[in-house]
Amino acid sequence: MRIGIVILPDQRWAESQRRWRLAEEWGFDHAWTYDHLGWRDLVDGPWFDSMTTLTAAATVTSRIKLGTLVASPNFRHPAAFARQITALDDVSAGRVLLGIGAGGIGFDATVLGGETLPPRQRVDRFTEFTELLDLVLRQDGTTWRGEWYASVDARSNPGCVQTPRVPFVVAANGPRSMRLVSRFGQGWVTTGTGGDDLESWWAGVAELTTRLDRTLAVTGRDPATLDRYLSLDSAPDFSLNSAQFFADQVGRAADLGFTDVVTHWPRASSWYAGDEDVLADVATRLLPELRR
Repeated sequence: MRIGIVILPDQRWAESQRRWRLAEEWGFDHAWTYDHLGWRDLVDGPWFDSMTTLTAAATVTSRIKLGTLVASPNFRHPAAFARQITALDDVSAGRVLLGIGAGGIGFDATVLGGETLPPRQRVDRFTEFTELLDLVLRQDGTTWRGEWYASVDARSNPGCVQTPRVPFVVAANGPRSMRLVSRFGQGWVTTGTGGDDLESWWAGVAELTTRLDRTLAVTGRDPATLDRYLSLDSAPDFSLNSAQFFADQVGRAADLGFTDVVTHWPRASSWYAGDEDVLADVATRLLPELRR
């Protein structure tokens, strides 16, 4: 089991860099940040760009994988985004994990003046976004004209450090998005399907793993070639409520076949409110055992 942590981009770098350094020192396998222009009620507070934050994180770390959880088409064009990804992979010496998803319905969906798309259209757009991003990152000179995007001789020279491109960790719950996982993903990430209590949330996660298995079987994808990531804090209870609770949640994820779990750095209030001392206890006392 590999264990990662999300560090929200809601602090100035002078304060935030301590967290990224510690994430590596403590032995986390990967560290992520949200890729939003603003997120839920935190839109009214401090918030910083994900790719700039990850680039800064790359300069104060040397081992830990770095990623977006998750980038989306809400405000990104594949041709321009590919340049940012290539630069980040270069600065980090090949440590990028690119989480991508269809995009939600919040602030990001409307801040540029567009309308919130219904689910089917969001998946249509996500499909084209993923196909074009894959092409631009793999080859130098991509011309494309689709329903949602166009590119003319889009360049990617010199390409990613990781070949043939950075790994895609594709967020998917529905059948069409899961087919994208099978086609393009080196990893799958899910937040579950919701639920008012912990047991119903885990039941939804189990159902999704079964759905993914069926998709892989139908498409002929070897399950052993796909990493499986679970965002533990989409559950009703924060995974770092206590060290023992965290260990229990990691164990349940492992039982369902997940190769990776992700928690969040505790915040003082609101989303992911918790105690940093619990995180420190998990990292220094339990992490080596949980990663076996």
